[in-house]
Parts: sequence; structure tokens; C-alpha cells
Amino acid sequence: MANPTTRSRTMSAAARAAAKRAKRVEHRQRPEPPAPDSWDDPPEPSPEPLEQDPDTLVEPEGSAPPPPRSGRRLLPAVLGVLLVAALVAASLLGWQYAQGRQAESARSQALAAAKKAAPVVLSYDYRHLDRDFTRARTLLTGHFKDQYGKTTTTVVGPTARKYHGVVKATVPAASVASASPDKVTVLLFVNQVTQSTQVSGSRLDLNRVRMTMNRTSEGWKVSAVDAL
Repeated sequence: MANPTTRSRTMSAAARAAAKRAKRVEHRQRPEPPAPDSWDDPPEPSPEPLEQDPDTLVEPEGSAPPPPRSGRRLLPAVLGVLLVAALVAASLLGWQYAQGRQAESARSQALAAAKKAAPVVLSYDYRHLDRDFTRARTLLTGHFKDQYGKTTTTVVGPTARKYHGVVKATVPAASVASASPDKVTVLLFVNQVTQSTQVSGSRLDLNRVRMTMNRTSEGWKVSAVDAL
């Protein structure tokens, strides 16, 4: 009869042999791993969407046309501004032309009025001063009319009566210095012949006078007289 120890060893050896056979069978039945070349590549991360300029987007065929750009919307506004500017320029040119025509007409009218007014305003005779001064005042306007009345009443009249003064003025030449539709400045060469008890015979004075003419409801009248 076999020894128990020997029997145990025999059984252990048999168990180990059975385990080895089982491992060999399991190894033969396990599928072989695929070759490295056939392994699936790991999925690549999907790229993040890129921001694109709206002007560079390409619309697919058959889609609706893109809305008009801001430049196209501005075109009618720009044309409208140009049209308004052209109308304003045309109106301005028309106004300037009309003003020029009116100023040219004023030049001739005021020059003729100044030539007639200067001999009356710058002349007087002690024998009929009131008549001379009244006639002159009808050719004056504005502040100068009042100033002329005060001067002739307080200075010229008394002196002319005292020395029997007589002054006669003539205008040999005149020209327009500046003109606008309602105001004209005239330069006049005025010759004044003076007689009085203080002068032996007569005296001739050659003067240059600047006379300002203003348009009034009664025509062109003198608004200022300055000796040059």
C-alpha cells in the first residue's frame, strides 16, 4: 500500500500537469492580436470652426442673393446730397448774377444823382440862404440830413450873412469807388468859387470829395460827404 505522502505528491503533479494542459488549450483558442498596421488609428479631434468674414462666404448655388452692402445703400444718399449742392450752387450763382446786375444799375443811377446833388449841397448865396439850404436838404437822408441842418443854421448861415459869402460849386469829374444795390460811394472833383468881403475878387478852391449815396423810396440821396 502506497505511502500517503507519496500519494499526495503524485496528485499534486497530476494537478499541475492538468493545469498546464488547460493553459495550452486556452492559449490556442485565444484570438491573435491584429498586426500593428491593422490597428485602428485613434480618432482625431474635430477642428474648431473658424470665424469667417461675412464678405468672404460663398453662398451655395440656388440660394437667395446676398443683401446689398452699405456702399450701395449710401449711393442714393450721396447722389441726393450732390443734387442739393448743385441746386444751392445754381441758386447762389443766380443770386450773385442778379446782385451784379442790380449793382451795375445802381452805379449809373447813383453817379448821376451825385453829380446833380454836389453843386446844390456845396453852394449857397447869402442873399437867399434859407432857400438854398432847404433845397439842399431835400437831397439828403439819414443822420447827415440832420447834421447838415445844424451846421448851416449855427455856422455857415451866420458867417455867410456877416461876410456876404457866395459859394458856387461845379463838378468837372466823378467816378464810382464802390457799389452795391442799395449803397454807392462816389469820388468827385469839385471846384468851388468863393466870394466874400474877406476875399479880394474871387477865390478858386479845387477839392476832392467822397460822397456816399443811399437808395431810398424817393430815389438816390446823399448820406455822407467827406473832404479828401
